[in-house]
Amino acid sequence: MAEGDKIVQELLQDRPDVKAVYATRDWLLDHRELAESAVDIDIQEVEPAVLKQLSSLSTPNRALALVNIPKAPALQPEGNITLALETIQDPGNMGTIIRIADWFGIRQIVCSPDSADAFNAKTIQATMGSIMRVPVIVHGIAELLDKYPKIPSYAATLHGDNIIHTKTIREGIILIGNESRGLSEEVLRRSSHHITIPRNGQAESLNAAVAAGIICGRLLI
Repeated sequence: MAEGDKIVQELLQDRPDVKAVYATRDWLLDHRELAESAVDIDIQEVEPAVLKQLSSLSTPNRALALVNIPKAPALQPEGNITLALETIQDPGNMGTIIRIADWFGIRQIVCSPDSADAFNAKTIQATMGSIMRVPVIVHGIAELLDKYPKIPSYAATLHGDNIIHTKTIREGIILIGNESRGLSEEVLRRSSHHITIPRNGQAESLNAAVAAGIICGRLLI
């Protein structure tokens, strides 16, 4: 279930197996041409009160879409950039990281089984439509590193090498850990590089999504 004016608009434009759309009259009027062109999708006008009942959000939007969850592809870390997330528990962080991956052209995210659900309604809203463009594969992170030991891996830590001195990469696994605990020891032991975003102030740590954005910006551009 994807909620939000912009998300539903993007889904109708891309048509990634959208099954139905429930929207208020004003939303349908604002997007009349788009709605009329989607002849193969069940689009229904609903009253705002009904949309509020359907919504899982405290403040419902004007449109909601039901979309088939895409089938996760096979792992393909060779020759690619993979963003690997270990125990990211906040749906907002998960969604923002998926959006960051989309921005930087990362076409594969791997998240540990104990991470937030990538298809949670709050996660989807935070992706702003990127969830349908960036595949998310559930897989153990330590097992991933064991399976592909020759691919360089970059673990975000508080006590690694200054990321400013790290060269741009074209292949690798970028590792982002839990919001409060960071990466587990078993993942850190298996990673080939430990990197740190230099700190000038007194903040104890960075938000996981913020850290992911900074690291991707430094390593991929």
